[in-house]
Amino acid sequence: MRLDDLPESGNVEDRRDEGGFGGGGGGFGLPIGGGGLSIGAIVALGLIGWALGIDPSLLIGGAEILTGPSQPQVQAPSTARRTSTPRDDMGRFVSKVLGSTELQWKQIFAKDGKTYRPPVLVLYRGVTHASCGGAAQSAMGPFYCPADQKVYLDTSFFDQIATRFRGCDVGSRTCQFSQAYVIAHEVGHHVQNLLGILPKAQQAQRAADSKAAANHIQVQVELQADCLAGVWANRENEMLKSEGKPPFIEPGDVEAALRTAAAIGDDTLQRRAQGYVVPDSFTHGSSEQRQRWFNTGFRSGSLASCNTFAAAQL
Repeated sequence: MRLDDLPESGNVEDRRDEGGFGGGGGGFGLPIGGGGLSIGAIVALGLIGWALGIDPSLLIGGAEILTGPSQPQVQAPSTARRTSTPRDDMGRFVSKVLGSTELQWKQIFAKDGKTYRPPVLVLYRGVTHASCGGAAQSAMGPFYCPADQKVYLDTSFFDQIATRFRGCDVGSRTCQFSQAYVIAHEVGHHVQNLLGILPKAQQAQRAADSKAAANHIQVQVELQADCLAGVWANRENEMLKSEGKPPFIEPGDVEAALRTAAAIGDDTLQRRAQGYVVPDSFTHGSSEQRQRWFNTGFRSGSLASCNTFAAAQL
């Protein structure tokens, strides 16, 4: 993956030097409203499942135990944090990937007469405050919080892509594109939020007549975010080539991203955790689905190709 020509974003909120804090009550303090989990809570719980290697549906089903109305919530700090471009290698890498997504989605939105408002990406270590119910913790993996329109990322998750999930070869350059795919997936959730897809999906989940039906909607949300990550990769690559510059995607990069997508598919994680697969409990999609939808976006470069909600087959 070539970073040379990618623009840097100033929308990185670097909290890596801040100390962690203890949250009140049990569990993670994730919000529950209107009788069902918010999209942010479901996304976060699904990612906890990824990191811990357990069935995400077990966490989603137990969320009401973790967060009751009587349990205190961690309040947002009173001082505003500054966004900028980090100067260390990892921070600049994240900044460049985020900057690239900002450029591409700004252009895509503009063609439809819309305005793209980029998210803030929060870098942290261990634990930090998040508006989706209190604490963001490294075990949750990267996630998007619709309440504050921020992506939360403890970069230690990047090490797990290679070591725990075996999504790429440790220390290889192709690992960088796997990491970029993870960021682009979370930005994809922000795109969904701006387009009104997340609120509609949340409403549909609340109206669902079974947990399996609600899970199916969440799978549609996650596979669409995979597809949107592919759209970003296509657009950035084609733009650089049209300018006479070398593409930023190098041989083996896409294969590494697909390998990462396969490694964090629900079926792969369930099989590793419990030895069998329960499709009705999927919240992110199977390995095959995640690879296929990323490829759909990458091959087409078109937002229209990512309508998982109208697809005859996920």
